[in-house]
This record gives sequence, C-alpha cells and structure tokens, in this order.
Amino acid sequence: MPEVIITSEPVELYKLLKFEGLCASGGEAKAVIAEGLVRLNGEIETQKRKKIVSGDCVVFNEVELQVRLA
Repeated sequence: MPEVIITSEPVELYKLLKFEGLCASGGEAKAVIAEGLVRLNGEIETQKRKKIVSGDCVVFNEVELQVRLA
C-alpha cells in the first residue's frame, strides 16, 4: 500500500486526491468525493474538506493510500 507523507496535518481530502495525482484537478476531486466514490478508513466519505490526519487510509479508484506524518 503506497504511503503519503504529509508535513503538517490536517490536510483536506480533496487536496490529497489532487496532490497525489488521483484526480486531475481540485474540482474533479470534489466531484468524486460528492459522488461517494472515496472511502476514508473503510467508510464512504462525502465531505470534500474532511480533515485527513496521520494514520488515515484513503481509497479511490482501487488505489489505497496510507497517510503518515513526516
């Protein structure tokens, strides 16, 4: 499972998807979140600005990311 290293927390969910290249833009990231296509820690997440912290697991489009603090 790929790890995402963040330097400060929290990070907004849509920004994480955009910065990791899973979505082409912030708008696209917000849309896929609103459609219920993203899971956070095993649960469907629809809050675009949900705060992501170290230890969280994000899954989108069959890609699973484990978030860690640097």
